[in-house]
Parts: sequence; C-alpha cells; structure tokens
Amino acid sequence: MRIGELAEKAGTTTRALRYYESRGLLAARRTERGHRTYDEDDLRLLQQIRTLQDFGFELEETRPFVDCLRAGHPAGDSCPASIAVYRRKLAELDGLIEQLRAVRAQVGAQLLRAEVELPHGPEPRCELGAVTDRETQ
Repeated sequence: MRIGELAEKAGTTTRALRYYESRGLLAARRTERGHRTYDEDDLRLLQQIRTLQDFGFELEETRPFVDCLRAGHPAGDSCPASIAVYRRKLAELDGLIEQLRAVRAQVGAQLLRAEVELPHGPEPRCELGAVTDRETQ
C-alpha cells in the first residue's frame, strides 16, 4: 500500500509517517518510481506506536515495542525491553499520581481554611466587582 493509504488505515498523517521513517521506527520500501510502499506489518507497527502514544508514551519509548514486532514476536510487549519500558512508565505514573495527591491535599486544606475564615454576615463586596459595577453605570 502507498503512504496515503497507510496513513488513512492507521488514523494518522503522511507527515507523521515520514517523521517515523526519519526516526527509524518505520521502514519504507520503494517502487521503481521511488514511491513508498508498506504492508500489513507496517500497519501493525503503526498501531502499536499510536496506542502507546495515546497512553502517554514518548515516541522514543515506543522503539522497544517496534523492535519486538520487527523481530517476529506476536506482540510488541512480549520482549524484555518492552517490559522494562512498561515498568519505567508505571513508576513515572505512580510519581505523578503522588504529586497530584499532594496538590489535592494542599488545595483541600486551603479550601477548609478559606471556609473557616469566611465572615459571618453580609458578604463583602469584591473590589473588582465594585469597579466593574461603577464602570457599567
């Protein structure tokens, strides 16, 4: 299949395919006229790359999965190098989750403090609101 057909089947652009080729993740064969040609194995590689990128993997992190498929394995994650990337990504995600939990706790504490310090009685006017009210009159 030609580059446009592969791009359509993979849900990407020809520009992305050329970029993947320049990075060594996709290898195009050429016709006598110099047109790029691809096969179903190339589509599988692209689907693996796109799935991993949808999960937040950087393009370079997809390389072990592509290499695993190219080596003839049934799945891109059936090689030790791919498993290592999964482990690193999970550790990275766990770290991000912990950071988000810490930020959430801080925001929750600020909310509680702000609610406790709310004055009891008529709500004070916001200076910005007061300026805006005067400007519209």
